[in-house]
Amino acid sequence: MVFDPAVETARYIDSLGSEALQKAASYTAATHWLLLGGLLVTALVTWIIVRTGLLDRLSARLANRGWALRTWLICVAFFLISAVLSLPWGIYEEWGFERSYGRTSQPLSDFLTQDVIGILLSSILGGLFFLGVYALIRRAGKSWWLWSGGLTAFAAAATILLSPVLIEPIFNDYKPVPEGPVRTALLKMADEAAIPHDRVLMFDGSRQSNNFTANVSGVFGSARIAISDVALKQASLDEVKAVTGHEIGHYVLGHVWRIVFLFAVIAMLGFFLADRLFGRVAALFGSKATIADPEGLPILLLIVSVLGVLAQPVLNSVTRVGESEADAYSLRTVNLPDALAGALVKTAEYRYPRPSAFEEIAFYSHPSVERRVRRAMDWKAAQQQKTVAR
Repeated sequence: MVFDPAVETARYIDSLGSEALQKAASYTAATHWLLLGGLLVTALVTWIIVRTGLLDRLSARLANRGWALRTWLICVAFFLISAVLSLPWGIYEEWGFERSYGRTSQPLSDFLTQDVIGILLSSILGGLFFLGVYALIRRAGKSWWLWSGGLTAFAAAATILLSPVLIEPIFNDYKPVPEGPVRTALLKMADEAAIPHDRVLMFDGSRQSNNFTANVSGVFGSARIAISDVALKQASLDEVKAVTGHEIGHYVLGHVWRIVFLFAVIAMLGFFLADRLFGRVAALFGSKATIADPEGLPILLLIVSVLGVLAQPVLNSVTRVGESEADAYSLRTVNLPDALAGALVKTAEYRYPRPSAFEEIAFYSHPSVERRVRRAMDWKAAQQQKTVAR
């Protein structure tokens, strides 16, 4: 019987069943609406902070402080206040919504504890980043947005470098894969890619999510491949090897630097447009702040948030290319197309596998599961043809 990649792809996707496919479609479509909801919440929070004059009053109280300390404190205060005001939305979006679709089993108390930690960290670090932005506005004048690209690249690289060491361990427990066939297979793969054994880890991803996932994080000495315990429990040995091969592909191909560069370029463009739009948006919300005033941070971030959503298709397009390259790397080095397809189908439970072309371009950070499975089946067919030709 002739192997037909199209038929095999359809078989893999249909194996989920109509009910699971319908649920995945509903979940995926709802996440798209959440983007709009998030923007509306951001706009509302901006309006409340501006109209109440909270940052203006704080600025007046800090008038005798040094410029740097005053600016940083105002930025931190904004992040804290906005987090408190948007907390109900955050609970729904990140916990309630996920729980309604069975994507998380995390208790609300644990979610809130981790959320508070995340808010504190992002407020402190976000305050430092925007202190740098306002320093650029003061010193570079009209070209501040151009220099912001370098600042963004530095901040992104520093975050990626330090996150596996200082931040990620706060939220999850990372440890070596337990002794056994899985560990033996993964360390052999690491040796073939010249990856140190201590950079292939597992983590308790089930604490926050029931999603089948793995990731690469860090750069230089902090870089590592981490596989969720969900994936290790749900996958066969071959599926774990195929997924790990994909993540090794990200690691070996240095995809993280592509993302850092892209963030820098998009940041420059975003800050350039924010510089031009700030006055109009500030007037619309009744703010008298200029773009050089930290009291205007709510307006600046609102503009950046809207532009960030509009730029999402560009970001998604670049990450989709990286995901395709990592899939190809796994197929070339591990050569387990059926295992890769089986693992990919498990991710279709929270990412509808058959989106429209527009939906995939606009919202998907990964190629559709159907497209990725088809590429794996095409690879399998090509290998079979080579074998016959020999």
